[in-house]
Amino acid sequence: MPATTLDATTALVLIDLQRGITGLPGAPLPSAEVVERGARLAAAFRERGLPVVLVNVTGGAPGRTQAARPAGSPPADWAELVPELDRQPGDILVTKQRWGAFHGTSLDLELRRRGVTHVVLAGIATSIGVESTARAAHEHGYHVTLATDAMTDLDADAHRNSLEKIFPRLGETDTTAAILALLG
Repeated sequence: MPATTLDATTALVLIDLQRGITGLPGAPLPSAEVVERGARLAAAFRERGLPVVLVNVTGGAPGRTQAARPAGSPPADWAELVPELDRQPGDILVTKQRWGAFHGTSLDLELRRRGVTHVVLAGIATSIGVESTARAAHEHGYHVTLATDAMTDLDADAHRNSLEKIFPRLGETDTTAAILALLG
């Protein structure tokens, strides 16, 4: 469903646009396009005095999985946000240890302190960090809008599944241009 409106207290949440993740090959969109659109959204939200949340990840959940985990330690700059986001002093930084930006972080508290009722989500990876955060935002009672051309995955099929099957159940989806138009 295309985005119909944005609440007066909408926050932008950009997920895992950091050196170690944006350096991976995006599918179906290149990570550079996602970063560029995320940066445009961030600039527009800041211009309107709306909260911008920049999320990075520095850990992972323990436990056995069938998927292989990277061996060794990541490079020292792996969790650094990409400079294109132009982090500002007023931005909210959330460092997470799990897939979703709500679990074990102060994100909900930071949003509620600012009266936020609606979140716009974008980032990498669609089926992991973005989807987990969208599910939690919905469960916390926020209106959710997903900027579909400002997210990508490591797997095009997983990306498509999130967009087509999961996101319509959690909120509204639209393009960066459409969301910018709703901001006015």
